[in-house]
This record gives sequence, structure tokens and C-alpha cells, in this order.
Amino acid sequence: MDLDLLQRMLAELGQPAFRARQVWEWTAGGADGYADMTNLPVALRDELAARVPFSTLTVTNEAHAADGTVKALFATHDGRPVEAVLMRYRDGRRSLCLSSQSGCPLTCTFCATGAMKFGRNLTASEILDQALHFRRTEDVDHVVFMGMGEPMMNLDAVLGACRRLPDLGVTHRRTAISTVGWVPGIDRLTESDMPIRLALSLHAADEELRSAIMPVNDRYPLREVLAACDRFYERKRRMVFIEYVMLAGVNDRYEQAVQLARVLDPKKYKINLIPYNPTGTYDGSGRDAIAAFRAALEEHGIGATVRLTRGQDIEAACGQLAAKALAS
Repeated sequence: MDLDLLQRMLAELGQPAFRARQVWEWTAGGADGYADMTNLPVALRDELAARVPFSTLTVTNEAHAADGTVKALFATHDGRPVEAVLMRYRDGRRSLCLSSQSGCPLTCTFCATGAMKFGRNLTASEILDQALHFRRTEDVDHVVFMGMGEPMMNLDAVLGACRRLPDLGVTHRRTAISTVGWVPGIDRLTESDMPIRLALSLHAADEELRSAIMPVNDRYPLREVLAACDRFYERKRRMVFIEYVMLAGVNDRYEQAVQLARVLDPKKYKINLIPYNPTGTYDGSGRDAIAAFRAALEEHGIGATVRLTRGQDIEAACGQLAAKALAS
């Protein structure tokens, strides 16, 4: 919902200020539309339905994975494709993976989104409407900005959406923003008053290899990125999560694990090893290689976990979002 448009329309209709709060409370609580808002006059509900679209996004496809993951493909008002994912876990968690841009201007070689044509930044309302789509079907409690786009390049809109997420049931401490290392955005997040988690998409501790995998490293070298992450930790006292996608024969050797452990302070960082989800560019490391890499990290004093892959069969897993319609 375009909340700015909502407030303008209510003002034009001569409605009291509390009406906007009422509409938002219903929307954040999972209402399907204005007709559900029983404490609003019927005539006002009809006016709003005619003047303010209930969502800034149109659902064009929804795919359901065997593990319960759901991927929604949306279109913006100007036809830009956007994807978001609901991940269901056995412990009851309901986590959303949201997008901040349509496509991505950065070209990480392991990521399907990076191969798309970049569209534009999303507005705060377009980001929030991804979450509201899933909130209308069930409760949600975690959000990660790990979908399409680089969130730090659109941080005003991302933080604008984050301010509203607690109304949906997602606290700031259960919200994480992932970046490939956009230093100005990391520094701005550090200054934010919200205790949002930071995740760094790292993937290689060697500067030359990281630049080959992630061209953004030429602009913001890893040493500068880690310095920004250190500043985040010193200000927030919250560990930074390192995302490390496992690419067979590229970044999964023992000596590369040792190098990674040496550049990270175990008091500040925790590593999340990510099995590679096929996008056609690389082969993923096998289970044994991932286990050996994890053991090498722990041998050198830094904790690591292996991410549980969700939604691979509907191309909803990490690095697979590419705005393709799939059968539901």
C-alpha cells in the first residue's frame, strides 16, 4: 500500500488523522482488503478502494516448493519484475526474503539476479507490500533482505520499510540486511537507530579472487569492507554474519578456509556456509568439501554453520532469484 497516497487521499476526503492509523492496523494485521476494515464507514471503504490500490504490486505468479517454501513473482505499476520468498521451518519460524531492487546493477557471477537487466530501486511501499502479501496468509516473524538487488544502494527505502515491519510481527532484531560490501550503506546502517542485523556476502578472502567473483570488490576492496563491518560491530555490539557460497574448485580449499579465518575476528563474525544453488555458472562444492571447509574454520577458532537450502526446486534458493514464472 502506498501510505503517502493513502494519507493524501484521506486528507482530501476531510477524514480525521486517525483513519490512516486504522487502515494501517488492518493492513499490517493481514486484512485482505478495505472491505475487512469494519471500523471504517462503508462509504469511506468504497472511496479508498476506488482511489488507493490496496497493494503497489500485482502478483503475476506464485510457486510452491516441496519443503513449504513459497516464491511470489510481482509486477510493479510500471511493469518491473520483483520476487520475494516465504520460508517455512519445522521449528515454527516463518522467514521472508525480500527484494530491494528490480534486478541488480551489480554483477556477482554466482547470482542469477546479477545476470538480469537492472530495472530500478523499489519504494518503501513496494518493499513492504512484498511482506504484506505473505502476512495475509500467515504470521511472519523474520525478514532478510537477501532477495533481488543490493539493499545498501537503496537504504532509505529499505529502512523506511523496516520501520513498519514490527507492526507485521517482525522485530528489528529479527531483521537482517545483506550487502556485497557497499561501504557507504554499511556506515549509514551503523548510524541507524534500529538494531538491525548486518550480513556480508564475502565469498573469498583473497582480493583478486573476490574481484573475479564479485566485481564490486574493485570499488570497495575487502579490507575497506571489513573495516566498515568492524565499525558496525563497535557501535552496535552485534555480530556480523558472513555469507560464503561454496564453489567447487574456486573457493573451497583448505588454505582458503585458513585465509578466511585469519581475516575475521571470531568475536565479531560468524560464518554461514551456503551450498551453491545452480544458476549455470559454477559447480557447487560437495558435502564432504563443505564439511572439511567448516572443520578448517573451526580448527582456526571461528564458528561456522551450513545454511539449510530452501526452495531450490522452484528456484527460490539463495542466488536463484531471476524473475522467471514457474508452475505453482
